[in-house]
Formats: sequence, C-alpha cells, structure tokens
Amino acid sequence: MTRYSSQDFTLADLAQRLGATLHGDGTVRVDGLSTLQDAGTTDIAFLANRAYLKDLASTRAAAVMLHPDLVSQCPVPALAIDNPYLGYAHLSRCFAPILPSQSGGIHPTAVIDDSARLGDDVTVAAHAVIGAGVTLGDRVTIGANSVVGEYCTVGEGTLIHAGVALYHGVIIGARAIIHGGAVIGGDGFGFAHDGSRWHKIEQLGGVILGDDVEVGSCTSIDRGALDDTVIGNDVKIDSQVQIAHNVHIGDHSALAGCVGIAGSTHVGRHCQLGGGVGLAGHLTLCDGVNVTGMSLVTNSIDEPGIYSSGTGSMPNALWRKNAVRFKQLDQLARRITRLERHNEGE
Repeated sequence: MTRYSSQDFTLADLAQRLGATLHGDGTVRVDGLSTLQDAGTTDIAFLANRAYLKDLASTRAAAVMLHPDLVSQCPVPALAIDNPYLGYAHLSRCFAPILPSQSGGIHPTAVIDDSARLGDDVTVAAHAVIGAGVTLGDRVTIGANSVVGEYCTVGEGTLIHAGVALYHGVIIGARAIIHGGAVIGGDGFGFAHDGSRWHKIEQLGGVILGDDVEVGSCTSIDRGALDDTVIGNDVKIDSQVQIAHNVHIGDHSALAGCVGIAGSTHVGRHCQLGGGVGLAGHLTLCDGVNVTGMSLVTNSIDEPGIYSSGTGSMPNALWRKNAVRFKQLDQLARRITRLERHNEGE
C-alpha cells in the first residue's frame, strides 16, 4: 500500500484520541492503518467484524483495535473500544494524507472573478474557475479544473475535489466533501409537451446542501424548478446517484451508489437507501426508513422500518418458470376469490 503520510503516533496517544483502553506498551509507535491480514509491524489494525476473528492470532500488526471482550485473544498490544468500527472511522483521520492540492494558496492559473470573496487559508488549485459573486469560507479547498458558478456560497472547511461543477446560486454548508465529477445545480428534467414537441421549463430554484454533507463522484443533484432542492445536514451520498429537482433529503440519511430519486420526493431523517434503489416522484418517506438494494418504491412510506422489493438472483431455468407463474398471478387470484365466495355461500 502506498503511504502518502509520514505521520506516526504512539499507542498511548491514539488511545487518548479514541477514548480507548490501552492494553500493552503505550510507547510503541505506528505509522499506518491496515487490516489484520495485511498489517505490517508498524501498522495498527482493527477488528470490527467477528467474521475476521480467525485472522487475529496470526496478525503481524503492532497493535489491534477491538472490542473489550476480545482483548484476551489478541497476541499484540490492544486498544479496547466498544464500537471498533466507529473507532476505525476516527482512526482513519489520523493517517489521512494532506496532499499538495490541499495545502493552501491560489494557483497562478486559477481564474477568480474580482467580485468573489475568499476567506482565510483558501486553496484554489490549477485551472479552477471562481465566478462572480461567489463566497468561499475559511479553509475551503477548490480542486483543479473545478468550476464554482456565479453567486455560489461554500461554507468553511469544505473540500471540493478536482473536476466538480457547481452551477449558479448553489449553497454548500460547512465541512462538506464533494468528489470529482459531481454536478450540483444542473437543470432538473422539466419539459412541457404540446402534442408534437417538447418545450423547456426553466428551473428557477437552487440547491442547498447542509453542513457535513459528502457527495460521491459523478453524482448529480438538480436545482429546483421553483423552490430549492435541499440536502440536510450530515447526509452521505455515494457515487453515481441522481437526485432530481425539488427533492428534500433529511438530516443524517445515507444513499448508496446508483440510487435514483425522482422529482419532488421527500426523504426523512435517518433514512438509508441501498445501492440501486429507485424512488418515484412526489413521494414521502418518513424518518427511519431503510430500503434494501435494488428496490423500487412507488408509494409513500409512513412507518419506519426496513422495506424491500424485487427478487434475488436464481438459476435461469428456475427464473423462467417463476416468470411464467408471475404472469398467472391475476388469474389465480380471481379463481381464489371465486372459490372463497362460493364457500361463503354454502
């Protein structure tokens, strides 16, 4: 694994950062984070899924972060923590690289309109374009070849990677991360048909992203037709997701790759949409809804819980038989109804 950071830490320091209980020599130094299988003698590893318990005894890691119940089985120093996966998330930030493109300063090839307002410690990388009336907060990073359109606002500490397009009037909160190829604020899919051809409906709304939002690569978030498209605080959006005009997504929700949400649908707080989920337009999902991967939702959901649709893969011969029977379901249902009515009349 290529190492981009030369940072190293003592186990005592990491334990303090994580609020973990250290078992072993706190002066041991580590300079990387890895899996149990791949860790070297200067890495710290983690065990968050007990399916990998089999790899613990043979790990070469300098130390392992794991649940307190497993400390006695750990052959190396241990950092005991109740939620090792959450600990892994915090630990990953200790070893995250600081790349040259995020190190501050304005590249001489960047194009910045005179009316733009830049905060302190802003980074604008090569060939980025900052339009008229833009406001960039403190410690904002704009990656190479990214475009921040007219009158956008980007909150403090936000990182916009290379090749991102923000259309005019987009508002992004603090500490957001926007990955390459994302397009935020493009026109929603709005057309009126006169019987022979389509007429474009101008999209007059905007896009508002809250604080601590992450948007994956090649994801599109369309601007609203009249009102704004709104993404709440701490929403996490994976790559290649399509969010149509006037969609609202509540705080702390998460959308996996290739989710598609049609226009004017409202998703509640703390919802999770698995990969490939499709939501029809003008629906409402209440708080706490979890839709499993590849499901199609065509009606509003007003009770929290786990929802699924579709069928899992199976041998083709069996699928073909089931597909034929699926076509017969209406006929079978009618026969059952007639039989029930007949029995009730006896």
